[in-house]
Amino acid sequence: MPLSVALRRHAVPVLIVNTLIAGAITLGTHERFLVNLVYAHCIGGLIWIGIDLGRYLFAGERGWPGAKRLSVLVVLSVLGGYLLGNMLANALLQRPLLLGLANLPRSTLVLLLMSLVAGGVGAYFFTTRELLAQARLASEEAQRQASEARLRLLESQLEPHMLFNTLANLRALIAADPPRAIAMLDRLNGFLRATLAASRTDAHQRRHTLRDEFARLDDYLQLMAVRMGPRLRVHLSLPDALADQAVPPLLLQPLVENAIRHGLEPSAAGGEVRIEAAADTDAGTHADTNGLRLTISDNGVGTDRNADGGFGLTQVRERLHTVYGDAARLDWRSAPGQGTAATLHLPLSNTVPAPNASSAPGATHPA
Repeated sequence: MPLSVALRRHAVPVLIVNTLIAGAITLGTHERFLVNLVYAHCIGGLIWIGIDLGRYLFAGERGWPGAKRLSVLVVLSVLGGYLLGNMLANALLQRPLLLGLANLPRSTLVLLLMSLVAGGVGAYFFTTRELLAQARLASEEAQRQASEARLRLLESQLEPHMLFNTLANLRALIAADPPRAIAMLDRLNGFLRATLAASRTDAHQRRHTLRDEFARLDDYLQLMAVRMGPRLRVHLSLPDALADQAVPPLLLQPLVENAIRHGLEPSAAGGEVRIEAAADTDAGTHADTNGLRLTISDNGVGTDRNADGGFGLTQVRERLHTVYGDAARLDWRSAPGQGTAATLHLPLSNTVPAPNASSAPGATHPA
């Protein structure tokens, strides 16, 4: 902790302790309280300035100079603070500078002993409290870095999964329909260029918004439309007021991929996948907390399998927990012949939407 910060934080406790000492001395002497208060603040203030200054010089911002150094520092600060504080108080009260040091040796020893006890206890208290605070901050920083590393790992698992599925589809098209295979390869090239450019940006400098997420989804859906043709229909709905809400990158892509792969592709007629963003009054654990609701639904074949399985659902749930903890959740429902819907409930960010923000595609159209 910087010296100036330490002095400011310790000022009020030191003033309180000095006042209590002045009151205790007044009860045992015939001196007036105000006079004792001047002595207590002059002596106690200089003692604590000496201790904090010495801690800063010996240990810097770490706050712990070691037990031996701290003991020597307390003794020297008490002796020096007592001597100089007495002289300063005598000067303020217009008394002889050495009054109390030469005429009253017994009182001097008692006050020195009290100062040593108060200085030692106070130095130990302030030092251990700051060390605990620093340890807590270090622990929180380590947890944050671990969460970020886990999130990057989860993100790195998503794109290869999508890429392998796309390459498998591309391989099937090469023999059956070369022109569509070439078109699909061109779309894949553009998608990977955009993805690579985004991944090279430092995560702390990048702000991934819903607008960015919907743009990436649109690129992916255009890629899938090359293979499925008119069998794939898409509806993207992103209100302007929500376009600048921050979300983890590639959060929705595995759910959209699931909708196409497991819902629409098995159907001879294909179908529609809908990606919609809306304000949510049932986000997180508090029903009255406004939030963000993201829904990915399809009218495909549906399934009766367990909602806890599958790569996409598992990854999305893990990422939600890593980023938001218990403040977000994923609801999933599906039934044979009735399609599938996955709904994410997220807390809203505190970012104010940028003026003149353009919305992502909002009308129903063939992908």
